[in-house]
Amino acid sequence: MEGLALVVGAGGIGRQIAEDLASKENNLEVILCGRKNVFKNFWELDIENENSLKDFKDKLSKSKLNLRLVLNATGRLHSEKLNPEKRLQHINKENLIESFSINAFAPILLAKTIEEFINKELEFNFASISARVGSITDNKTGGWYAYRAAKSAQNQLFKSLSIEWARKYPKAIITLLHPGTVNTNLSKPFHKFVPKDKLFSPQKTSSYMIDILRHQKPTDSGKFIAWDGKEIPW
Repeated sequence: MEGLALVVGAGGIGRQIAEDLASKENNLEVILCGRKNVFKNFWELDIENENSLKDFKDKLSKSKLNLRLVLNATGRLHSEKLNPEKRLQHINKENLIESFSINAFAPILLAKTIEEFINKELEFNFASISARVGSITDNKTGGWYAYRAAKSAQNQLFKSLSIEWARKYPKAIITLLHPGTVNTNLSKPFHKFVPKDKLFSPQKTSSYMIDILRHQKPTDSGKFIAWDGKEIPW
């Protein structure tokens, strides 16, 4: 693959994927996009901010390279006020809005922002980090209302997008990725509940994600895939 790759989200997963792509894919110019500069090729971007998306689009318009890959590695499970709910009475409107903003709305608005730069003559992959807890079929324990629902919403939005882009851009591929539980700040408060062999390093997760993307074809567009390559039910 030759051209431009954008990794959006400068956290543990995004930074590692950007580093690995840059070292292994010599024909790709890899740019990490996020709120903090932690990479040699970096564009500042807050995908929840409309003005920041406009600045990002302006930078993209000035690139002379074909856009070949966009990987969204943003997400939020907890913050100062946001915590996964254990029961119904823990739900509040503000937390629902915060979770949906970053986990559902922002990724699809990112796709809207980059759409005009897709070359329909070339294979292009838009991948977004989702989570197994967003699977309705797989939900056996309940709880985590806002995060589960926001990831489910992201899945639905990108499933619809995969159908639209199949008509407009036949070589485009939409992939929803479940990275497993990764040793990053996003999941840190919950590591004690995860078996040691199921807590992945960013390096291992990056390897899994890149391997999946390398093998994706346009006929695979719209799938929800786990780190081990297995498809997850919606």
